[in-house]
Amino acid sequence: MPSDRVRVVIADDQRLFAEALEAILSTDGRISVVGRAEDGRGALEMAREHEPDIVLMDIAMPVMDGIEATRAICDQVPGTRVIVLTGSAATHDISRARSAGATAYVTKDQIAGDLVRAILDAAAA
Repeated sequence: MPSDRVRVVIADDQRLFAEALEAILSTDGRISVVGRAEDGRGALEMAREHEPDIVLMDIAMPVMDGIEATRAICDQVPGTRVIVLTGSAATHDISRARSAGATAYVTKDQIAGDLVRAILDAAAA
């Protein structure tokens, strides 16, 4: 894999959604999915192991939710940026994600138009 690709970990407890997201992202030559996690604890472990540029983080997950995992990744893997990717557009969730250290917030209905741009922008920041 070329080292100039943006390295991404996907954290979502809906396996089929995560697989579809990986398939979508793999069609863009600028992005490389380096791992998937089914809960926040797994996302933290993947971030520690792979030191990706970006973690795409769902909020509502078992074991450790996405907000707690975002905070932990931002504290423990400072070179990794977190983009919260969730079904909720609630102001409260956006505020919680930002205060935990998320770089961006993308709702799942925005994936087609905004996700790749959000990943590349966050990686360049």
